Amino acid sequence: MKNSKIRDAVSLVFVHDEKIFSIVRQNYLRVFPGYTAFPGGKVDKDDYEDRGFSNPILNTIPTHLRNAMIRESNEELGIEIDRLIESGGITNIDFIGRALSPDFNPHRFNVHFFRIELSREVLFRVDENEAKSFDWLKPSGLLQSFNQGERLIVPPVRFFLEEMVKDLFFQMILVFENRFDLSKTVPFIEPIKDFIQVMPLSNTVPPADRTNAFLIGEASKVLIDPAPRDTLELTKFLETIKDYKIEKMFLTHHHRDHHNFAPDIAKKLNLSISLSQFTFTRSLEVYGEDYFSDIEIIIVKEGDTLTSWLGKDVKIIEVPGHDEGQLALMPETKEWFLAGDLFQGVGTVVVGGVEGNMTKYFHTLEKVIALKPNCVVPSHGIALGGTNILEKTLEHRKFREEQINEMYICGLSVDQMLSQIYFDLPKNIIKYAKANIICHLEKIQKERH
Repeated sequence: MKNSKIRDAVSLVFVHDEKIFSIVRQNYLRVFPGYTAFPGGKVDKDDYEDRGFSNPILNTIPTHLRNAMIRESNEELGIEIDRLIESGGITNIDFIGRALSPDFNPHRFNVHFFRIELSREVLFRVDENEAKSFDWLKPSGLLQSFNQGERLIVPPVRFFLEEMVKDLFFQMILVFENRFDLSKTVPFIEPIKDFIQVMPLSNTVPPADRTNAFLIGEASKVLIDPAPRDTLELTKFLETIKDYKIEKMFLTHHHRDHHNFAPDIAKKLNLSISLSQFTFTRSLEVYGEDYFSDIEIIIVKEGDTLTSWLGKDVKIIEVPGHDEGQLALMPETKEWFLAGDLFQGVGTVVVGGVEGNMTKYFHTLEKVIALKPNCVVPSHGIALGGTNILEKTLEHRKFREEQINEMYICGLSVDQMLSQIYFDLPKNIIKYAKANIICHLEKIQKERH
C-alpha cells in the first residue's frame, strides 16, 4: 500500500529542569491512539502563509514549520510561543532532527522534532480531547516505563528518547528513516517492550496486504502467525528473524493468511506449534492430512499459559466468532491483548462461512471490552490504546444488524440487501460482504425462534 504523498509535521519537545513534557494520546483518536508522544501535529495548508514574525529565534525556522509549531502549541497546550519568547519564558528552540515514515505506510509524514527550552515552569492548559494524561519526566523515566511494558511508543519517539538519555541537550541533527532494506528483509517494529511486530506481505483480504507476525517473550520468544505470501517473502522473513532465539510457534486460527509457510518455518527452526483443537482439525480438513506432518503439535485452550513476558504469564483466551477456533493472548496484568482477527486496523473483519458465528462474535467483543486491556493489537494494522476500537466495532455491527433486520422484515433477498448496503464495494470483496450479511441473518433468525 504505497502512498507517495508525504506531509510535513512537527513534534515539540519542551524541556525544563532536565525533564521533558509528554502526553498519552486519547484512545479514540484516529492516529496513534493511546501512544506516548510529544505535542505537535501535521502542517496545514494555511501554515505556509508568511505571517511576518520578527523574533530572531522564530525567524530561523522555515515558515510552514514555525506556523505549525505556534498553532499546535496554542491548540494543544494553550500557550503562545511568540509571547513566551518575548517574556523570556522560552530561551531557545533547536531543530534536533526528523523522522520519515517508511514507504510501505499508507500515510507518510516527515516529522520535524524541535527542542524548546523553558526558563521557568509554564502552565500548560492541555487539550483533553487530545491527551488523556500528561507529565514532566526525565527521558530515562519515560524509557523505564516503556521497558516495564507500560507505554506504547512509536520507533522514532523511542529513538529520540534514547539520545536524550545520553545528553538532553545534544547538538547533532538526528535522522530516523530508511531502516528497512525491503529487498532483503521485511519491516518490523517494537511498539511495546519485548513485543515485536513483523509485517511480511501476505495473501490476505484487501485492503490489507500484510499479516502481522509477532515475536513475544524474553530471552526465548514465541513466533506467532508467520504467513509470508510467497517464497521470496519467506526468504526475507527468515532473514529478518534470524537473530532471535525462538522456542515455539503459536497460531491464532486456521485461515491461511495466518500460517502460510508456517509448517515449513516450524520444520526449519525445529519448533513445535501450539493451536486450538478446532484450528488443528479444521486445518487438516482444508489443507490436507499431512499439513502438520513431522511437527510436534500442542493443543491449547482458554486459561493455559503460553509463555512469559517481562516476568508475567501470558494466558490464552478463546475468541470465537470470526473463526470458531480463534485464540487470543494477554498477560495476566493486561498490558496488551493480541486479538488476531477480532478486529482489523485495515479494513473490516469478515464473519461468515463455515467457521463464522455472529452471535459468538458479539459475545467475544463484549468479553474483551470487559477485560479492559491497556491496548489491543490486531493481525492487520498497529496496536491501539484501550478498547475503543472494539466498542466502535460492536456498535457498527449492531447498527448493521438493525439495517439487515429491517430489510429481512420487508422480504428483501440477500442480493438485494447487498446492493443497498454495500453498493460501492470493489468486486473482489463483494463475496466477503455477502458472507457478513448471511451471518447476520442466521443470528436474527435464530433469535426469532
